[in-house]
Amino acid sequence: MKFRRHLRHELDQWKLSGDRKPLILRGARQVGKTTLIHDFTTSYSQKVVLNLELEAHKKFFNEFGDVRMLVEALFIHHDLDIEKKSDTIVFIDEIQESPAAIAMLRYFFEFEPQIHVVAAGSLLEHVFHRVKSFPVGRVQMLHLYPLNFAEFIEALGHKSLMEQLSIIPVKQTAHLALMQLFHQYAIIGGMPEVVRKFVTTKSMANLQTVYNGIWETYKEDVMKYASSESEARVIKHLMSTAHLYIDSRIKFQHFGNSNYKSREISEAFRNLDDARVIQLIYPTTEVEVPLVPDLKKSPRLQFLDTGLINNELNIQVEMLSMEDLNNAYKGAIIPHLIVQELISLSTEKSFKPNFWVREKNQSSAEVDIVVIHGKHVIPIEIKSGKIGKLRSLHQFIQAAPHHYAVRMYAGEFSIEKHETNEGKEYHLMNLPYYLGTKLHDYLKYFLSKY
Repeated sequence: MKFRRHLRHELDQWKLSGDRKPLILRGARQVGKTTLIHDFTTSYSQKVVLNLELEAHKKFFNEFGDVRMLVEALFIHHDLDIEKKSDTIVFIDEIQESPAAIAMLRYFFEFEPQIHVVAAGSLLEHVFHRVKSFPVGRVQMLHLYPLNFAEFIEALGHKSLMEQLSIIPVKQTAHLALMQLFHQYAIIGGMPEVVRKFVTTKSMANLQTVYNGIWETYKEDVMKYASSESEARVIKHLMSTAHLYIDSRIKFQHFGNSNYKSREISEAFRNLDDARVIQLIYPTTEVEVPLVPDLKKSPRLQFLDTGLINNELNIQVEMLSMEDLNNAYKGAIIPHLIVQELISLSTEKSFKPNFWVREKNQSSAEVDIVVIHGKHVIPIEIKSGKIGKLRSLHQFIQAAPHHYAVRMYAGEFSIEKHETNEGKEYHLMNLPYYLGTKLHDYLKYFLSKY
């Protein structure tokens, strides 16, 4: 079963580009990189597919240091027509296994530009420093993540709801159906193998085995993230305990009731961050562009996929009976998922949104997410219902040079006029949870109206 990924459009644009560079598709393991590229290669008349976990494929880059000789060897080995270079794609999978292959990408760009070259890999941050001549400026990067809600809808075959999701503002008649489907997505998550199993069986009953297999794979990869055996032990500890702390900001010292010191924990977390398995989301105190994260303050944790967390916390059965999932696990699940949705849209560069804090005696405040839209920093609060305190949001708005704010909740779309406790008027856009991937489209609509 193939899923239509929103990144496919960018691959199609890359293929047609007049100044096309070799492309590296980055992302954590099992987010669908190989499947996406295999599907993309069918649009070419000729293809070379290499998996560098296989020594027989890796040896091409070890034996041929000249790219023209390498290309000739690949065409001979795969019985391809050398006159059809411009309709040939070379797909190099698991490229992190060969620094020589990464270095060779620059020479494809310089000496064999007719050939379309795509590479895919994970853990690349851990390999780049070993590449003596990294092809800076001669390669293009794209990033792939687990399926977001829009991709999830399409995978389930709900064409009419896909159309409704694209209408701004969303129709009231579509709200209930979209909320029900988002409820499902929030429980299952977006790992392709999990979604594929759910689409095939129409049941959540047999998904736990798939989740466990994915998480065990990441644990087995732990030595690839670690620089030593002692760091591997720290990472294993983090992967066994970190899901318990997604509802709060963390301290590195003695994390997870351990004896590990702050430096050991922080280095291990940064390795997991590089691998995209567990990322660190830092706060900012800014209300204007540029947004500068404060690395001295306590971060939050962001896992690759919310479904994996739900499985680790063993709360999926409980979530099935909830009317509003923002009550799940101390209110942490939906904010985590909204951040995951926003991250999924950043395909051209690695992106992590910030949250906002103001930490003063007797007046601390925290806003769930802040995003840059145009010249403004927009605060986003995630609430369990329409009625709720917006004290932190008011503090942000009072300090900000604009009058726009967003609340994401289980209710219907609306725009309201509010006033801070100090008397500053502002406009509040209420967005249903399922519009996370459409946030910037709605911000454009919002700011054009008010």
